[in-house]
Amino acid sequence: MGLLDSLLGRSKPVRPDLDQLFAVPSAALTLQAGVGFAPTGRGSVCFAGVEGGSFARIQQDVRELLDADTGRGGVPVEFSRDAYGYTWLLARHTPDDTAALVNDLHAVNTLLQDGGFGSHLLCSLIGFRDAEDRPLALVYLYKRGTFYPFAPLPGGEEKRDNQLELQVRAALGDDLRVEKDLARWFPVWGAPGL
Repeated sequence: MGLLDSLLGRSKPVRPDLDQLFAVPSAALTLQAGVGFAPTGRGSVCFAGVEGGSFARIQQDVRELLDADTGRGGVPVEFSRDAYGYTWLLARHTPDDTAALVNDLHAVNTLLQDGGFGSHLLCSLIGFRDAEDRPLALVYLYKRGTFYPFAPLPGGEEKRDNQLELQVRAALGDDLRVEKDLARWFPVWGAPGL
């Protein structure tokens, strides 16, 4: 960062650290013990789709990599598009294998980044539920290199449980790099894996 950037208040964006995802399994234990939320075994990656052969090849590589275990009982990944035109990849594992789920999400992010499509990655999401079946997601913001909790209220309305989100932030402060700017805690309504 140069002197002019300092004077004008500009800062360099945080470089994404995909290895931050590997902290999620221990954070899941903290969530379960401290707040009562257990992993669902579902997670997703959201990215802006790109037209063209090279992006289609990477998408096919992702599918082949993650579907390699379907012959041994693994669940195939699913691709979908949301109302905003973003592509979501949904991966599933047993709820007690958060590490395998994180490995899959990390592999997707890495393949896209290494293929030159890192700027199209938006977020990764890992789903949780409590005994009352309330949903919660830990969302990793690719471009910020941080996590935040997203807790939609049950019932189909687009409302959040802000108190629960703040409680989760406090519980996970030592486990994950939590996004400090609450304005960046974007809602991901209807996200696959939630």
